[in-house]
Amino acid sequence: MSLITSQMILTTEADTQILAKKLAALNLTGGVWLSGDLGAGKTTLTRYWLQAMGHNGAVKSPTYTLVEPYQLTKNGVIKPIYHADLYRLNDPEELDFIGFFEYFSEENALLIIEWASRADAVLPPPDYQIKLTRRDDDSRYVELVGLELA
Repeated sequence: MSLITSQMILTTEADTQILAKKLAALNLTGGVWLSGDLGAGKTTLTRYWLQAMGHNGAVKSPTYTLVEPYQLTKNGVIKPIYHADLYRLNDPEELDFIGFFEYFSEENALLIIEWASRADAVLPPPDYQIKLTRRDDDSRYVELVGLELA
């Protein structure tokens, strides 16, 4: 069985919003690893994604808190979303101390993890991957693994 892989180029912020709306429409559960260098647009994509799912408040970068939780309700169904940024993680074992692995067993939960590679030895494999690469012209090359967008 091969994973679905698709690629696209995001040339404007509006393109990022369109991608986020398509991701929101999929109503994903499980783990999504966002990878890319600093400034590639991981947090921006997450912000638009959460907004497209109905979040009205601010979407803070979890760089210092490690995890920002969100509870969205749609059609009476609660969707827990956890946005994690492991860039400043000193030791992957820290995740166990903060109860991070409990998020994976929560029903209907979506975990969006930036810099998952900092703890890939202890994390379960991702259900989906989104790789963002900033190009010389300031556009973003995006590779989606395990996702099929309409």
